[in-house]
Amino acid sequence: MNDHAGRVALVTGGSSGIGRAVAERLAAGGASVGVCSVDAAEAGQVAGAIAEQGRAAVPVPADVRDPRSVAAAVQATVDTFGSLDILVTCAGIQAYGTAADTDELTWDQVFAVNVKGVFLAARAALPHLRRSATGGAIVVVSSVQALATQAGVAAYAASKGALNALARSMAVDEAAHGVRVNAVCPGSVDTPMLRRSAALFGDGSAEGTQRLVAEWGRSHPLGRVAQPGEVAEVISFLASPRASFVTGEDIRVDGGLLAGLAVSLPDAPGGSPATAGSED
Repeated sequence: MNDHAGRVALVTGGSSGIGRAVAERLAAGGASVGVCSVDAAEAGQVAGAIAEQGRAAVPVPADVRDPRSVAAAVQATVDTFGSLDILVTCAGIQAYGTAADTDELTWDQVFAVNVKGVFLAARAALPHLRRSATGGAIVVVSSVQALATQAGVAAYAASKGALNALARSMAVDEAAHGVRVNAVCPGSVDTPMLRRSAALFGDGSAEGTQRLVAEWGRSHPLGRVAQPGEVAEVISFLASPRASFVTGEDIRVDGGLLAGLAVSLPDAPGGSPATAGSED
């Protein structure tokens, strides 16, 4: 589907996980893509792989914590392709700890990447997005942990809650300029970051990591973790003119994770689920 034909996108965190899937999906839809990553070699590898498919992509390495670096990545994308229509912010880091045991450096690092990085990218991109002939769009990759939280992720959950608030604020401010802003809140997604977490809490083996990823997947009603491409499809829609009246939203892509309650009824006699309180 050429839903992004003739458009230009910049994807931060574009070298792996959800970000790479987004860069590939937007390019497949016809967009020219700036692949932004703190790792220049990885950005080049992803951009090269996209180009090998006959699509337009350029590596634009940047540290999203550095305003000059981010501004240079935005400008490089515009200089290469002539405009900017889409910004997708996927760069993020995970950290574990409660408010009692998280040190200030960790807190500041999480917010510098997860929140300040999005602010800096948006600030640099907005002058160009406002001039988009097809309507500018920003999609912020947040998390279900902006809405509900597991134990021991105080900095991460706080940063994702801040992202949802930032996306709403930008949506209101930028509506008059024709720019839409939405947040996507994934549940567990099979990315390098998730597997690093699984290795940290598992036994360290590849088999143990896989078992833990599968276990986390079973906590979702769909019974598995997402693939990055599944999240990228939602992001692609939100970034496209097909979502022209959608702004200020935080869209869950969580396999039903937050739709249910962790309370189960005992089986009724005969082994079937209890139906007390049901209506015919």
